[in-house]
Amino acid sequence: MKTLIIDDERLARNELRRLLDNFPKIQVIGEAADANEALPMIEELEPDLLFLDIQMPGKNGFELLQSIEGKTPEVIFTTAYDEYAIKAFEFNALDYLLKPVELARLSDAINRIEEEQHTTDSTGTNPTNGSLSKVLGENDQVFVKDGEKCWFVKLGKVRLFESMGNYVRLYFDDQKPLVLKSLNALEDRLNPSTFFRANRKHIINLQWIEKIEPWFSGGLLVTLRGGDKIEISRRQAIRFKDLLSL
Repeated sequence: MKTLIIDDERLARNELRRLLDNFPKIQVIGEAADANEALPMIEELEPDLLFLDIQMPGKNGFELLQSIEGKTPEVIFTTAYDEYAIKAFEFNALDYLLKPVELARLSDAINRIEEEQHTTDSTGTNPTNGSLSKVLGENDQVFVKDGEKCWFVKLGKVRLFESMGNYVRLYFDDQKPLVLKSLNALEDRLNPSTFFRANRKHIINLQWIEKIEPWFSGGLLVTLRGGDKIEISRRQAIRFKDLLSL
């Protein structure tokens, strides 16, 4: 995978290149210290992947991506600051690595690249292709920030999404953070084979269902592992049965 490292700190570039030596599939084809250096290299070398710093002299990492004409490479952001993480994932980043980059976290990021490539090879299409409408599945890892707390969580661990006005509450482990997003917008991003819209307020992870019971007016009551009880509305119960029936 042809890779460019873009970072204004020479020591950071050197350290990342050293760490990437552990991954034979990653071929570092060049380095750049800022957007002015990087843009012509991206046009000429057509890299598959960018390791991209955010704060740089001149254009920052986000502005660099917006300046790319044609197909945008996959992106893994590298930065010393965590406050940009939500915006990074709005740019469909594969991952967001905090400096100093640790080998274990870098390995997780490379594994995600391989998962994306496997999906591309098996479907014949690239689900990311620079679009903000990428469908997220159980193996996708997302950044969640609520106040001063931050998590990187695999969506497969999220058992329930609950609408709270303009926010959505995520339920995973013993955590219940809020994110600024509507449930409808979130539903458009989630793989419907794993995440099911149970009613106006809830999306459930089908793999977490422990028990299903008949409920009022033709609806269903599902119990998730952990004890959460969610009503599936009558209309959604029809879809639910169709989805899970042989």
